[in-house]
Amino acid sequence: LSCVIIDKLPFAVPTDPIVAARTRFIDDNGGKSFFDYSVPQAVITLKQGIGRLIRSSSDKGVIAILDSRLKTKSYGRDFLNSLPKCKITSELQEVAQIFGGEANGNSFVKRNY
Repeated sequence: LSCVIIDKLPFAVPTDPIVAARTRFIDDNGGKSFFDYSVPQAVITLKQGIGRLIRSSSDKGVIAILDSRLKTKSYGRDFLNSLPKCKITSELQEVAQIFGGEANGNSFVKRNY
């Protein structure tokens, strides 16, 4: 496995009865359920997905998180801070270099010489 693609941050469905009950309990007791429950649970789920790629300190790969909220929302920092030590980029050329290829427009080509 060399790449894990995550299309959106893995938040639980808010209408799920268990999630709804937990968030209601937190809110009713003066908490902020989104930041106290939803974000931490989504961070755990994201880390589990990443664990499919990175299983040991010598493993390498690309984790592509396509959800723009990672950069545009304040809670995106919580997700980024939970990642193992890694280079964070939005540049395709840097991703292509990891795979030993070169960027070509919106895609990259791997060269096997």
